[in-house]
Amino acid sequence: MAADRALPFPADILGNVASFPDIKPAIPEPSEGHRQRYRTIWISDVHLGTKGCNAALLIDFLDHTDSDTMYLVGDIIDGWRLRKKVYWPPEHNDIVWRILKRARRGTRIVYIPGNHDEMVRPFAGMNFGGVEILRAAFHDTADGRRLLVLHGDEFDTIMLAHRWLAFVGDAMYHLMMGLNIWVNRVRRAFDLPYWSLSKMAKHKVKNAVEFISRYEEVVARAAAERGVDGVVCGHIHTAEIRNFVQDGTSVEYYNDGDWVEGCTALVEHFDGRMELLHWPDEIARRDAKRNTAPAKVAA
Repeated sequence: MAADRALPFPADILGNVASFPDIKPAIPEPSEGHRQRYRTIWISDVHLGTKGCNAALLIDFLDHTDSDTMYLVGDIIDGWRLRKKVYWPPEHNDIVWRILKRARRGTRIVYIPGNHDEMVRPFAGMNFGGVEILRAAFHDTADGRRLLVLHGDEFDTIMLAHRWLAFVGDAMYHLMMGLNIWVNRVRRAFDLPYWSLSKMAKHKVKNAVEFISRYEEVVARAAAERGVDGVVCGHIHTAEIRNFVQDGTSVEYYNDGDWVEGCTALVEHFDGRMELLHWPDEIARRDAKRNTAPAKVAA
């Protein structure tokens, strides 16, 4: 079938993903420990199949959080990279294992493919191992707002008009990701926290800042035209919560970021409040709390 030819791996793998949780992960789940529970979690731009994926941080996130619903908002698997070279370490299987185990525990998992995992889009409307595949979704928050959830490449003018340029940009981006890996190895040697070289560069380069601003405005305008209260997307690897006013209508823009540069997730609390979690900061707070906790006195 045509969908088979587009996949960087056999299509029957998608049909057999439900068996993954029977395989023991390389990094075991903690047997005990507190999990922060949320009503909804959104993550995107994981880029499994690339060296830039921060698998260890994402595994830690999945081991310390839980939710009623989880949205995978595109670019979870990087098909562009996998077509060129297969790279799939055990930690990437561990991420798949953890997500599928959530589905088995009763979490609703919604997978909205992006441009890097567009090979999954032909399977929209199907369910694999408890994971619903949709092109886009509507989410109703606890406080009664309706949000449109999509990856966001639909609004990227480079993707739409100059696809070849998007591939060139992807190659340059992965070169920077390789450099980012080495920078953080040096930082770890000096006991310094994770830091994103490419994220810093994006915020310093004027054209990149202007592109991000235009992108956010276009996505918010599209949400207003569809009559929703807000939109959740990914794609540009820039976590953000902003409010836009389009023709007198207030629209909330949420971008959940990525797990390559920023390592962020968007969460909804049970009262409908939305929050961005920067996971390296969450780990630092957790470690600081553990280090300052009073030692237990033996009886």
